[in-house]
Amino acid sequence: MTGKAKPKKHTAKELAAKADAATTNRGGGKAGLADRLGLDKGGHAKLACPICKATAPDMKSMQIHHEARHPKLPFDDGKLIRQHEGVDLENKERPGVRGSIKKK
Repeated sequence: MTGKAKPKKHTAKELAAKADAATTNRGGGKAGLADRLGLDKGGHAKLACPICKATAPDMKSMQIHHEARHPKLPFDDGKLIRQHEGVDLENKERPGVRGSIKKK
């Protein structure tokens, strides 16, 4: 503990964590929108629900979504919209969720 009326100093670890949080792309906001939708660059959303257009990264997640949101309709994986069908994943840059932006 510090003395009376003595301001606490920030540790090097706290300052490094603050700088890392400010400069690292976490995949949110407008920067991560294309990645979350899966429309460009082969993003994480590989499947889309044909009923409500909600996206999911894999078949298991889509089954869970379908059972929770559309319980009266039968689940048919053949009707799912596959987001990556027309995307050439070999030549496209992969989406980076944890890329760093250098501080100026």
